[in-house]
Formats: sequence, C-alpha cells, structure tokens
Amino acid sequence: MQLVVARIGRAHGIKGEVTVEVRTDEPELRLSPGAVLSTDPAGTGPLTVETGRVHSGRLLLRFEGVRDRSAAEALRNTLLIADVDPDELPEEDDEYYDHQLIDLDVVLADGTEVGRITEISHLPSQDLFIVERADGTELMIPFVEEIVTEIDLEQQRAVIDPPPGLIDDRAEIASARDAEEAAEASDAEAGSGAGAGRADEDAS
Repeated sequence: MQLVVARIGRAHGIKGEVTVEVRTDEPELRLSPGAVLSTDPAGTGPLTVETGRVHSGRLLLRFEGVRDRSAAEALRNTLLIADVDPDELPEEDDEYYDHQLIDLDVVLADGTEVGRITEISHLPSQDLFIVERADGTELMIPFVEEIVTEIDLEQQRAVIDPPPGLIDDRAEIASARDAEEAAEASDAEAGSGAGAGRADEDAS
C-alpha cells in the first residue's frame, strides 16, 4: 500500500536541500537517509533520501542526484510516497497511520453523526482531521485527546467532545446575533418606558 508521507516545499540554500511538509507521524522511519520514495508526479521520482536535518523547526532533505538550488526548486510541490505493509501497525497503542483513520465516521459521544474523515493534515503544532459533513462542507478537528476521546477501528468511528463553536460555529454566530438583537429590543423597550415616565412627571 502506498501512503503520502510528505510534500516538497521550496529549495533551501544552494546545495540541493529542500524543505518538506511532513505528512507522517514517523518521519524518522519514512524519510530517513536511504529511504526510496515514489513521487507524484511519477516522472519526478523515485527519489532516494541522502541526508536529513531539522532547521528552525522544519525538516530539510537532500536527495541523491540533486546538487543545486535549481534542481531542488524543480521538485517543489512533489508528493513523496512510501510503500507500507497494510498490516503494519505503529509501535505505540495510541498512534495510528493515516490510512487507518481515513474514512472513519466522526460522531459525538451521544452518537450524533458529524461527518467522515477525508484527510489528515500534519501541522508542526498538531495533526488535524479534515472532516466532510453531509452537506459537503468541511471541518478541521484537532487530533488531541481533549477533543478526540476515542478511536474505535472495529466500529470504524472517531468519537469527539468538541468545545463550543468547533463544529457548529454558524449556529453559535446566529445564536449570538439573536441574543444581541434581543438585547437591543429590550433596551429599546426599556428606553420607551422610561421616556413615558418622564413625560408623565413633566405633565404633572
């Protein structure tokens, strides 16, 4: 089975290094020196990792045969693809490969359906579930234990406990707007009543 493990970014320096957007929880395994990776577009590869290092929080790779900035820049936006045994599992019990999570149903604790995971976005700070809702819109759910409370591979679902506004921000905005309108109406009514009272006092 083939998995996208990274996307090549811009060239770094003049000796053929490139920045990469990591899309795997195991870059030390999938992107280590000696790793041979397929590519998309296919004509760019295969690429063999020659060196790797972290610079300012970003992973930098150099590939065999890529020796200058022009060659590195030509690789920009190329997807790096690793061949993975579909039966292979992560070493830690609470870790998952992307292919295990894609297509899981996302539900609330009470069983309410939220959507379906269509993509995992690996950011420097955290991973995100990209979730497609029934109406075609997308949500981004941080893959952190405070929000994703359970991954049930047997039932093919991910249970979440989202904070207010995370999955229904439109409803929250509408609710806030309704509350504001109600408050304005209440203020207007109170102002009208106060004006009538003052008029009565003046008349007397």
